[in-house]
Amino acid sequence: AQGHFGIKPDLSTFGKVIGGGLPVGAYGGRKDIMEQVAPAGPMYQAGTLSGNPLAMTAGIKTLEILRRPGSYEYLDKITKRLIAGLLDAAQKNGHAAHGGSLSGMFGFFFNDKPVKSFEDAATSDFDKFKAYHRGMLEEGIYLAPSGYEAGFTGLQHTEDDIDKTIAAANRVLSRIPA
Repeated sequence: AQGHFGIKPDLSTFGKVIGGGLPVGAYGGRKDIMEQVAPAGPMYQAGTLSGNPLAMTAGIKTLEILRRPGSYEYLDKITKRLIAGLLDAAQKNGHAAHGGSLSGMFGFFFNDKPVKSFEDAATSDFDKFKAYHRGMLEEGIYLAPSGYEAGFTGLQHTEDDIDKTIAAANRVLSRIPA
């Protein structure tokens, strides 16, 4: 996101994505900030999983895979197709919905206006999301359980997976009152 939006932060934090999905975290930033961390500075930092070899190996392998030509383009393509299909399914079934995507990450809200902030998200219909989530589970589609959470696609997802997800969303949304 930093590169995409042209942001140069003072401090960056990274979660389990850098460990191929395993529990790990990292941070980095400007030299003057990082010099505050021990042993150079007064702030002590340690963790049970710091430098865990399994997580580091998984993270390195994930980066190697993502560096393959076309990886990010594929993620962007299937994720845009997915969110467009989900929004279309909502509209066809009379539901107000907004969403968007960036690379392999997407958001979907039952809301009659675009969601650009937490305050906007908080006005979404979370009861409807609960019914949608439950219905998608019944269809064999596993989404994040909270209407506030992002969804993710991966390189292992196929065009057929996207088609099945959109078809499931159409079925589920047709059963939920608009």
